[in-house]
Amino acid sequence: MGAPAMDKLDCMRTFAAVAAQSSFTGGARQMGISTKLASKYVARLEEQLGAQLLNRTTRKVTLTDTGRAYLERCLPLLDQFDELEDVVQLRQQELAGPVRITAPTGLGSRELVEALHPFQQAHPKVTVELVLSDRHLPILEEGVDLAVRFGALKDSTLVARKLCSMRRVVVASPEYLAAHGEPAGPEALAARNCLLLTSAPQPEAWAFGRGSGARTITVGGSFRANSPRAVAHMAAHGLGIARCPHYTALPFLRDGRLQVLFEKQETDPVTLYAVYPPSRHLTARIRALIDHLAAFFAPA
Repeated sequence: MGAPAMDKLDCMRTFAAVAAQSSFTGGARQMGISTKLASKYVARLEEQLGAQLLNRTTRKVTLTDTGRAYLERCLPLLDQFDELEDVVQLRQQELAGPVRITAPTGLGSRELVEALHPFQQAHPKVTVELVLSDRHLPILEEGVDLAVRFGALKDSTLVARKLCSMRRVVVASPEYLAAHGEPAGPEALAARNCLLLTSAPQPEAWAFGRGSGARTITVGGSFRANSPRAVAHMAAHGLGIARCPHYTALPFLRDGRLQVLFEKQETDPVTLYAVYPPSRHLTARIRALIDHLAAFFAPA
């Protein structure tokens, strides 16, 4: 007697994940299961089919000819099954299942959490795992469903949807400006203590203006951090002048602990994207979450 249908699907999904990652460890991570269980699922599938699907070595896992042919037919079936589940979920107006999201620490710990809260209230059966990191986690290798990221998309194999544009502002505390004087222009920053954001592509190069009037000032200072919130905090404490995303400085701007400098000479805003792996089919819960984030971050 064959294995139950759901068990067979688990085996097929695990086989596809291991094949995509060329690794039982990577495939297990993508599936959210142990390596031992992933190996068990694939072995069970091979036993049911009476054929070897994967060549296993200490370094790498590769598809056999039979495995390659099976994978080509397996993937469309998995897509169709997911789509069938989505049709039922959409008809019931109830989304369910896991979503794994990665985002920068600063944005993810505050603004993104505020965005996720109403979504999870509306869809309590969706389980969200939020992985915060100031480095770009490899989406496919880490089994990430959705990444929220700033800046241009570097990986052409991924898909990006624009959520919004955010200003980058230069800020200082009133106490710092009272003690050291307000800089007459961006060029004066070269002689000031500037607080550097190391997660930026070029921390020491601060751009100002747009189009033909754009210019870059080289700055330096006594404090560096890979978190924009840490840089904004230090500026609010009067250590120096910082350049950070507007959302990071906003709480301090509202209570007067920071003020914006050179507002009329700001450079182009940075774009926030929802990034996800390419697929002929996105699950209903991920598609709904992307739509929700786009609406939440859309300009008022």
